[in-house]
Amino acid sequence: MKEKNSFRIKGGKKISGTFTPRGNKNATLPIIAASLLTDKEVIINNVPRIHDVQFMLELIGTIGVDWSWLENNKIRIRAENIKTTTLDTFICSKIRASILLAGPLLSRCGKVKVPPPGGDVIGRRRLDTHFQAFKAMGVKCELDGNYYALSTKNSLHGANIFLDEPSVTGTENTLMAASLIPEEIKIKNAASEPHIQDLCMMLNKMGTSIKGIGTNHLEIKGASKLSGTEIDVSSDHIEIASLVAMAAITGGRLKIENIDKEYLYPILINLKRLGIDVSISGNALVVDENQILEIQADFQDAIPTIADGPWPGFPADLTSIALVVATQARGTVLIFEKMFESRMFFVDKLISMGAKIVLCDPHRAVVIGPSELRAQHLSSPDIRAGMALLTAASVAQGTSIIDNAHQIDRGYENLDIRLSELGLEIERI
Repeated sequence: MKEKNSFRIKGGKKISGTFTPRGNKNATLPIIAASLLTDKEVIINNVPRIHDVQFMLELIGTIGVDWSWLENNKIRIRAENIKTTTLDTFICSKIRASILLAGPLLSRCGKVKVPPPGGDVIGRRRLDTHFQAFKAMGVKCELDGNYYALSTKNSLHGANIFLDEPSVTGTENTLMAASLIPEEIKIKNAASEPHIQDLCMMLNKMGTSIKGIGTNHLEIKGASKLSGTEIDVSSDHIEIASLVAMAAITGGRLKIENIDKEYLYPILINLKRLGIDVSISGNALVVDENQILEIQADFQDAIPTIADGPWPGFPADLTSIALVVATQARGTVLIFEKMFESRMFFVDKLISMGAKIVLCDPHRAVVIGPSELRAQHLSSPDIRAGMALLTAASVAQGTSIIDNAHQIDRGYENLDIRLSELGLEIERI
């Protein structure tokens, strides 16, 4: 029997009700990696049951780490006996986050062999920042066949590190490598995304001292041995924003619970420029129904720009969603994807649905709205473009098919079931 790897969506219904987001995928993956820094038990709560998490768990299992699901969204990990520091080539080809095992294995075992990581094809995703930070701490970085061979003759040492770019995974790897060094490590130009803040809080609970959490200047004082811990993954701000967008363009009223509003401000200010209004009370967010979406012009009626950037800038993972919202809002806006040169390569699919978009170059698109979208047979090229196409299908007239549903499954847990409960006509086929 063929795998059900496509979504069938009939557009035109309001997305309404109450939605509880899952844990942040991009926090869960480095937290799983950080569990290798100790031989004690680590419990992780609010874990999304998605493909990328399963790949990461299978990968650590191949090197001897014991793990198990305790509940539907809760896992137990114990890295008491690490049998090898050479990572499985096939699994690494499936997931970008495999590179995150380099930091903890270097810190704990002094060596690691990592094949080139896989993940979304959204442009060049360099690893130089990782290697520069490792070298500053005393790591020798070589190419051994199809592996990056990283090792240190002695233990890692303290350093002042200036990252050549605020790389999220580069910052995470540096933090984990530094956590077992009882000397001071300073990281400047560090990334500060919500998922990095989650990782820092976990490492502090295990016995590391990290100062400057949430800023681009981190000071780390590691420990010779770290303890086990229990950690709650914060709600996924990308999933929250995706649902806000879908509710707004379909005209529904949606309540989203268990939010962290501090992680949403850089997102909501940009969604408001596309005409989306929300209200927040406590840890709940509400999108009111039947919003009139209108793009807010800049001063003197200039065409506005929504551009991504390192945190607290607008997340690159949401530029695809912003594009779709803009097709349903009255006015003109420039969407500027600065970080990845292939992220915009799904725009032709939106144009085939009837969207009025001018793709200026690989990084910039001008959107003129609103457009009445038509259903199409589409294919998901990556996680975020797939979610954007699903969002477009939710408001399109007719029935759309989206192939490569596994791409969306890599970042969103049981999305078809959860969206069905909110009124979307969606099924796997």
